[in-house]
Amino acid sequence: MTPLFIVISAPSGAGKTTLCDLLLQNYPEITYSVSCTTREPRLNEEDGVDYHFLTVESFKRLLDEGRFLEHARVHDNYYGTLRDPIEDALKEGQCVLLDIDVAGAAQIREQVARLPEDAPMRRGFIDIFIRAPSRDDLEARLNSRGTDSPEVIEKRLRNADAELARAGEYRYQVVNDDLDTAFKRLCDIINVRAGLV
Repeated sequence: MTPLFIVISAPSGAGKTTLCDLLLQNYPEITYSVSCTTREPRLNEEDGVDYHFLTVESFKRLLDEGRFLEHARVHDNYYGTLRDPIEDALKEGQCVLLDIDVAGAAQIREQVARLPEDAPMRRGFIDIFIRAPSRDDLEARLNSRGTDSPEVIEKRLRNADAELARAGEYRYQVVNDDLDTAFKRLCDIINVRAGLV
């Protein structure tokens, strides 16, 4: 099996978290990439499981050392994905799953393109964009959650429009109109790229 570096992005409400959870449950060889952040842990969040919680100083030091594959500053907090754990997992024959926004995925794509063709991260790289069948469908899903105000939903939809405009940057797109069908499509992509079929 070719160790894969699987990068998945989606607008809020497209079902990315559910699909990623299904992948992790069904593929023991896939490990989840834990990102770093400088924000405070929320209730029930565990260091090393949900995020690696770092001080701003530690984050900036790692950034200066070129240790991040991608990073961003969001609402006064830093977020980033460390390169070493991904490279180590791939060298050990594990696949790595990274759930990230379109800007982060673009940074990773750039970094991966600079690597030698036989580098495990480049050889195993696949990027997948998950989308709802339509904007109306996305809006209905966000409303049905019952967790966000109309203003927050409107903001999420504006973000979704910007993300959908960049969906063509991804090698694969999966429409999540039916969870089982979308998951099967995701598995088909992974199985083919990993050499399992």
